[in-house]
Amino acid sequence: MAVALVATAKLRAGDTTAANPSFGTLSTVSPAELPAKSAELVSQADSKNRLETTANVVKAAVGLNPAAAVAIVGTIAQSTPEMASVAAATAVTLVPDQAIAIAHAAAAAAPSEAGKIVEAVCRVVPSAYKAVANAVAEVVPGAGKAILAGISDAIPALQEPIGNALASNNAVNPSVSDVLNQVSTTTTSDYASATPVSAPHTGPPYVAVPPTPVNVEPGNGGQVVPGGALYSSPPGP
Repeated sequence: MAVALVATAKLRAGDTTAANPSFGTLSTVSPAELPAKSAELVSQADSKNRLETTANVVKAAVGLNPAAAVAIVGTIAQSTPEMASVAAATAVTLVPDQAIAIAHAAAAAAPSEAGKIVEAVCRVVPSAYKAVANAVAEVVPGAGKAILAGISDAIPALQEPIGNALASNNAVNPSVSDVLNQVSTTTTSDYASATPVSAPHTGPPYVAVPPTPVNVEPGNGGQVVPGGALYSSPPGP
């Protein structure tokens, strides 16, 4: 499933042409019939080809009517729940500005797929993981662990902070918003690419700090030459 989600996330709107086997059929229906017809094509597809069919149907349907993306995904998710995550990811790739609404609709129609929907959508728009997760948690409040697991699978950099937050929470059904509020506010891109950059040195020469404190005890500082150190006398006037 993870491989399928990654492949789905790479789909582009340019594929909604006559080369798409679903385009011809969907282009003949009215805008109002588009969501229902899309769901029908997915539900009637052979199980072996259903994933590919779902991707093609969503690409064609959303390409024909981007404004109906939420309705298209929601209708497909309701009729064929196991394809909810694929439909959501494909649609979000085409209309990323509708990611939150699409995830919300998909989860509302297929609550058992909440975690997979979050994972699929977050793979496409990782920077929106909090909004996506909270939108799904709003309609499937009992899926906290699955939703958080979906984020962790989609964004490996967040696995550790989410795990730490869950360990301190220790709730049977953790609050998604509470856990995510404990996670660092660093963005996903920061997790993936941030590298400490040293500022230019403008002060005195840097002296390394000893790895462990050094205590100087009386008597172990060495011998002091009587009369003081043998410095040269300063030159005369």
